[in-house]
Amino acid sequence: MFKTPRESAQASLATDVRMPTLIRAAVLTNYAAVACQAGLNPRTLLRKAGLGESALADPDLRVSSSTVVQLLEESAQDSSCLTFGLRMAESRQLSDFGAMSLLLTHQATLGDALRTTIEYRHLLNEAVAIHLEEAGDTVIVRAEVVTDTPAPSRQATELALGVLFRMCNALLGSHWRPYSVNFSHAAPPDLQVHRRVFGTAAKMEFNSDFNGFVCSAADLQQKNPTADPVMARYAERFLETLPVANDLSVLRDARRAIYLFLPMGRATIELVAQGVGLNVRTLQRQLEESGVTFSDLLNEVRRDLALRYIQNEHYPLGRIAELLGYAMPSSFTRWFTAQFGMAPAQWRTEHSRRSKA
Repeated sequence: MFKTPRESAQASLATDVRMPTLIRAAVLTNYAAVACQAGLNPRTLLRKAGLGESALADPDLRVSSSTVVQLLEESAQDSSCLTFGLRMAESRQLSDFGAMSLLLTHQATLGDALRTTIEYRHLLNEAVAIHLEEAGDTVIVRAEVVTDTPAPSRQATELALGVLFRMCNALLGSHWRPYSVNFSHAAPPDLQVHRRVFGTAAKMEFNSDFNGFVCSAADLQQKNPTADPVMARYAERFLETLPVANDLSVLRDARRAIYLFLPMGRATIELVAQGVGLNVRTLQRQLEESGVTFSDLLNEVRRDLALRYIQNEHYPLGRIAELLGYAMPSSFTRWFTAQFGMAPAQWRTEHSRRSKA
């Protein structure tokens, strides 16, 4: 019986999370232009990151997601441009999604397009985890950049949100605006680029509990006048024949789910298992085959998010405790001290002192 590459990959789920997550080089679209505008030499920075110029010439080339995230952060730092990633997103087109663009163009609604993006993330950018959360008449679209190892990802996060926003605009029209666009990091001194990308009418909330945007549930149900179900089925069959860059891994999928669910207070093994399409016993078994337990994975993600949150001085420690799933700040303090050798308040003070030295 013939198996598509995707089905074949599913037969090997216990991929070691230490294997680098590969993504399409299309994520670097507009990198050279933005780097030059910022006074940088893109070729020099690409070589320093271990990437050749082919990464810019071939959008379907597979590159390490962690390398790309680090490249964007260093480019922003070297150019003193806090909006480097967002500038890259500014002129993105639906066609930059490669073969996926045909399937997205013919989805019946925006909600269908977002769910399709989640389903086929293995063909786009597996470093970006997306989750749709319905809350009455509103929908929260969460998008988190999940790196193989903990690393700053402000630029990659703003790039991902900018690209996702432009996809929504392409399907609903440039008049569309969400209720808010949310960032877990602090605001830059100048919001000019953010207003240019997201529109002057969009409310931007920095130091938020999540990265993503909030929109009307009705927006996700709006009909796409260009949708053609026949073309959508054709595109879907074609995509199933494409090779995947990464073996599908329960370990990687569970890790992404925890990143999304933990700040929501929903990172239980039952909900994570549901999120990756398995029952609890199967999830436990496949994680153990990868050499970890669910508790190990939860603690790893909690450590990463703790450092990410605590470095943002706008987050009170009590709020960080809640985002990491602790009902009592004292419980968070005990856990943090056991993990990092000092209380969170002391860690923040010393880190702030070193960064200003």
